[in-house]
Amino acid sequence: MDKLWQLMEETPLSGGPFTPQSILLSLLLAFVLGQVLAWVYYATHSGLSYSRSYVQSLILITVVVAMVMTVIGNNIITAVGLMGALAIVRFRNILKDTRDIAFIFSALVIGMAAGSHRYLTAIMGTVILSLIAFYLFFTDFGAHEPHNGFLRFSLRGPIGPGHPVPTILGRFCGNYTLISAQDTGFGGPAEYAYQLMIRSTSRNEELLAELDKVEGIENISLTMQERLLEV
Repeated sequence: MDKLWQLMEETPLSGGPFTPQSILLSLLLAFVLGQVLAWVYYATHSGLSYSRSYVQSLILITVVVAMVMTVIGNNIITAVGLMGALAIVRFRNILKDTRDIAFIFSALVIGMAAGSHRYLTAIMGTVILSLIAFYLFFTDFGAHEPHNGFLRFSLRGPIGPGHPVPTILGRFCGNYTLISAQDTGFGGPAEYAYQLMIRSTSRNEELLAELDKVEGIENISLTMQERLLEV
């Protein structure tokens, strides 16, 4: 282990000779950094599209790319031949999340850096990418939810001034907008639809319980928009 660490310290930023020790170090480093990348993805993932095989693929891709770089070395003929061989392969897996594609590219670049003996670049790149991923996750950067909920219900009678429904919505929502009010006719209840910006989604059940107490209200349905967008 001390010898491998010494080899890492002595390797220049532009790469180094391809020896058995340096190749072993490249593959081990790619494996470790691939795991770091996979753990970062696992810790910062949100939504319903999580895939165990994708997380494992991040590690495998990093190691495989590092191995490809050691195979190519400084031989341009080998590089062209390898490109021709890879062109035969057809990848038909579709990634639904653009963020997943970014992690794939990260695994490729980290593997290339480790395989070409740019160890410092691989390590620093992994650390910086991990910090950026955690920053984006914890700050919820890019979130834009002017309305994050959709409320539907039926109500006998109009919603006029002083009606309890707007009062309840004002307590739980930053703002709300009536988008439709349809009278079914024949003396039946009218159907209302609201777009909501709920202050705290943890109080959704309390909101529904308060609405359920309103006289004449029925068929209450609350749908959170972020759940629909992540499917």
